[in-house]
Amino acid sequence: MKKLVVMGLAMAMTASMVNGVCAQPVQAADGEGLKVALLLSGAANDQGWNQTAYEGAQKACEKYGYELAYTENLEVADISAAFADYASAGYDVVIGHGYEFGDPALEVAETYPDTKFICTEADASADNVASYVMACEQTAYVEGIIAASTSESGKLGAIGPIPGDSLVKIINGYEDGAKSVNPDIEVQTAWTNSFVDTQLAQEAAKAMIDNDVDVIKHCANACGNGAMTAAVEAGIWCQGDSYDQSSLAPDNILDSAIYNLDVVIDTALGSVADGSFEGDVYNLGMADGAVEVLLSDNLSDDVKATAQDAIDKIVSGELEVERDYTMRQ
Repeated sequence: MKKLVVMGLAMAMTASMVNGVCAQPVQAADGEGLKVALLLSGAANDQGWNQTAYEGAQKACEKYGYELAYTENLEVADISAAFADYASAGYDVVIGHGYEFGDPALEVAETYPDTKFICTEADASADNVASYVMACEQTAYVEGIIAASTSESGKLGAIGPIPGDSLVKIINGYEDGAKSVNPDIEVQTAWTNSFVDTQLAQEAAKAMIDNDVDVIKHCANACGNGAMTAAVEAGIWCQGDSYDQSSLAPDNILDSAIYNLDVVIDTALGSVADGSFEGDVYNLGMADGAVEVLLSDNLSDDVKATAQDAIDKIVSGELEVERDYTMRQ
């Protein structure tokens, strides 16, 4: 597994060598302004969870004239060190993308009170730590409606990576949406315990397909791409996550849950830019433009209409989707 860890970067943003790997910072503007670092659990080009954050950070840094560096493929055990490396190197803001970055951010923030730490999908807050939580359960609920409205077998599959609140709420939202259409529908769930191992998700999906599942949803980062591969090979429906994943299964995809990290990171860095940054936990959903569902042309007109009705009701507040962090299976 490739791991890029940026340490001791010079003010001129030259590349550093760590463990024999050259980590190339991305300079987003003209070198003026604050220095921002982004920490990712997977590859910045994974066509999913990490890529949407990387592109969102690029866009926001270009807007505010900030410099951007990033570290990809971080293992959980390496997160604290990566936070500390950037803070000690003089970075003004360090962003950790994912719930697993919350506790390490709190740990390191005490040592570096002048650095602002921002986490996505975490429940971490302190004077210099802010978290931004997306209502991913809203998109999952709509996807559950779509899946249940499309399934002929009455069996759906849901595949996640490492269980955590931000993933569990998606699986539960998906089940709730599906059961709003068919209370008797069966949702089979599997956790791969990996964010990046596509083979594990592919094997889990194949087992579900053997058990008559005919729609598979994943929220497993790059790992989940293996589930989509299995769906394509079996000729069943699948649903993308984090990013427009239609290119991975153009004839099989029903929808993609889109997490607009450009909106989330712009909101976070905007508070730094205007001086309003406060350590707290902030919630952003469909009504804020932070999450949405991209409906595929593979959907029938009836299912599209049903999904759009649910989306409209969520945005207006007429339909409230429960955020449930309880492991049900």
